[in-house]
Amino acid sequence: MSDTVLYEVTDALATITINRPDAMNAMNTDAKVALREAVQAAAADSGVRAVLLTATGRAFCVGQDLKEHVSSLTADRAAGTGNTMSTVREHYNPILRALTEMPKPVVAGVNGVAAGAGLGFALAADYRIVADSATFTTSFAGVALTADSGVSWTLPRLIGHGRAADLLLFPRSVSAQEALELGMVNRVVPPAALAAEATAVARALAEGPTVAYSALKASLAYGSDHSLAETLEKEDRLQTLAGASEDHAIAVQAFIDKAKPKYLGR
Repeated sequence: MSDTVLYEVTDALATITINRPDAMNAMNTDAKVALREAVQAAAADSGVRAVLLTATGRAFCVGQDLKEHVSSLTADRAAGTGNTMSTVREHYNPILRALTEMPKPVVAGVNGVAAGAGLGFALAADYRIVADSATFTTSFAGVALTADSGVSWTLPRLIGHGRAADLLLFPRSVSAQEALELGMVNRVVPPAALAAEATAVARALAEGPTVAYSALKASLAYGSDHSLAETLEKEDRLQTLAGASEDHAIAVQAFIDKAKPKYLGR
């Protein structure tokens, strides 16, 4: 795996760190491939029970590396091809599907600006902890592009269609506090506290009832665009699976014993 994205697993917690600080963690091809491999590895690893996605430097991720993008567009025009935008299909879509569909919780620790695809990565997490100095922008229309990286799916689910349309049509910088008020993020902390806070939350999830978390994640995704009757049926199926898990038996016994449960993640 490239040094543009760092990957470490400790005590069932996978930490994925975007590591191009000199470029504000802009995504060139190397970084996109490395991030895709990292999130897919975390999703497939049965020993990983939670994921923390964060970044180095003063930005979380400013999205596509525009220097590489311009060079690629120039080559496309010279060759009469349109290969540049295939990055959506080849890189961004698999990254977003892995983040949103993996059966384990993903925490985003947002240390600075999250723009374009970087915003998409943050919104794809199940829980967002952000530094109070962080900002968010959709940015796509600002460079005459439409939304990608799942933003047209995640953003309206978090803040509603009207507010999402406003931010997409008229890109602007959204402060951490406004993002909290809009419902884009879950927790705002001082920059110096971000790493410890995000790690603590992710670690608590890694030590929790993984089967139940997987079911909750699936329920939330399903319920957002299905009827009540369909969602009740989905909940029934997922609750049957959760109820048969070792973690549920452990939780019930711990309740009877008035002890703290020690979950196994199965």
